[in-house]
Amino acid sequence: MKILIMGAGKMGSFFIDLLSFDHEVAAYEKDARRLRFTYNCRRFTTLDEVEAFRPELVINAVTVKYTVPAFEEVLPVLPSGSILSDISSVKTGLKEWYGRCGHPYVSTHPMFGPTFANLNQLSEENAILISEGDYMGRIFFKDLYQRLGLNIYEYSFEEHDKTVAYSLSIPFVSTFVFAAVMKHQEAPGTTFKRHMQIAKGVLNEDDYLLQEILFNPCTHDQVAQIRTELKELLQIIDDKDADGMKAYLAKIRKHVKG
Repeated sequence: MKILIMGAGKMGSFFIDLLSFDHEVAAYEKDARRLRFTYNCRRFTTLDEVEAFRPELVINAVTVKYTVPAFEEVLPVLPSGSILSDISSVKTGLKEWYGRCGHPYVSTHPMFGPTFANLNQLSEENAILISEGDYMGRIFFKDLYQRLGLNIYEYSFEEHDKTVAYSLSIPFVSTFVFAAVMKHQEAPGTTFKRHMQIAKGVLNEDDYLLQEILFNPCTHDQVAQIRTELKELLQIIDDKDADGMKAYLAKIRKHVKG
């Protein structure tokens, strides 16, 4: 299959490496410097090259802010049957755009990134496959993710956004709070160092990605729960309520165990 990968960043390069030995792969990246370390693929910097390549599948791996603009840029030079695909962690507006783009599409969300995941060992990582869209496109990505050993979950666009609101907004906000109140220590403990590592990784993400995840309509209720729990915990601390603390720890240990 002829596959065009848009964007040669971390995830774009990952998909280039992953697919280039079994398919004819081309990378389209306006910044030629980002193509320096790609290999076993054709390297494009102009739309004329994309048009001549005539891809059967387009994988959009650009920064989430530019997912739709990148699609719209290449749309005029793509064959009518090209399958469009995104790997965006924010699906806001994509269903509506796909509905009017005139191309078959498939949408997935590999729920890992180069910041934390071991890309050579992904058996503990997850991927979401959107249940809407082109059947053959979904089969392609399902087979690909199965070969990687990923745990695959199928959701609609709406179900995806609800899941992301829970699985990303809570840890992101918790990390923000930690980063906002922390003070650098000369001799930090192990727990502090681990939290710091997570904070640096999260804050290394694209600002627009963090914003869109937190502005997800489903995020508010999740963050409100954090506020409720903090209020309860602060009351226990102020009262020096040993029994209350014991009960609270039992409650959260049960959550973690579950």
